[in-house]
Amino acid sequence: MLEGTGGDATSLERRLLRWARSRLEGAPTTGWRGYGVELLVFTIKQAWACVFGALLLLVLVVTALTWPGDAALHRNDLLVLLAVAIQVFMVLGRLETGRELWVVVLFHVAGTGMELFKTSVGSWSYEPGGVLHLGSVPLYSGFMYAAVGSYLVRVMRLFDLRFDRYPRLWATTLVALGIYVNFFTHHYVVDARYVLLAAVVVLWGRCTMHFRVHRHVLRMPVVVAFGLVAFFIWIAENVATAAGAWFYPSQLDGWELVPLTKFVAWFLLMIVSVVLVTFVYRPRPPEA
Repeated sequence: MLEGTGGDATSLERRLLRWARSRLEGAPTTGWRGYGVELLVFTIKQAWACVFGALLLLVLVVTALTWPGDAALHRNDLLVLLAVAIQVFMVLGRLETGRELWVVVLFHVAGTGMELFKTSVGSWSYEPGGVLHLGSVPLYSGFMYAAVGSYLVRVMRLFDLRFDRYPRLWATTLVALGIYVNFFTHHYVVDARYVLLAAVVVLWGRCTMHFRVHRHVLRMPVVVAFGLVAFFIWIAENVATAAGAWFYPSQLDGWELVPLTKFVAWFLLMIVSVVLVTFVYRPRPPEA
């Protein structure tokens, strides 16, 4: 079933692959049933790629609904411990490769740096309390960035992603660096996000992503793929803020929908995320 799962597949994934292939050996390849099989495999692969983020979002929601406010262990500290437990489970359970763990570490570093600055200027805030924090930032925040990195690197190998006309690495690095710096400097000088957004469209606009589902290889403009992932991250952000993971200034007097302007921010952060992943998994051209 998981045609396209690359050589970096974990031992558990290889066992699941053999089981799935045996079940789908005689599956239809054409007509609506064939399309149904492709959709089923696509959904399973996406769910598998999202497992880190899904588990993290689950503990955010469950603890928001069930953890008492007067408990001896503060919810912030509980979330840190649960996030670490999820990470350990991912590694020991063979759900994550060693290369993916490096991506998680990169995202922790980049995300924590941004969190420390953004909370200091009031862009968003966390519920105070607990001991496992840096400044006003609870340590579980880094895992939320790591969840994005985990998804990107897992989806790259699960769908055997290939790219036509992928930009030069030095050019993508410069744009990603400009985006990351702008997240800090726009508080003091002119906000260049829309200039950077235009640069992303120009740089990646001609790039096409090829991805294998089951028996079929499909194509999509990579900028569209960036936008779709950013949109689903925005949805997850709404769930997380409703669960009290953090608060935007407009949500301090009661939860409300995260502004759509944050979608642009997530789209740009996606570019930083993608470039970080390409340092570990270099983009490959399609096979002939």
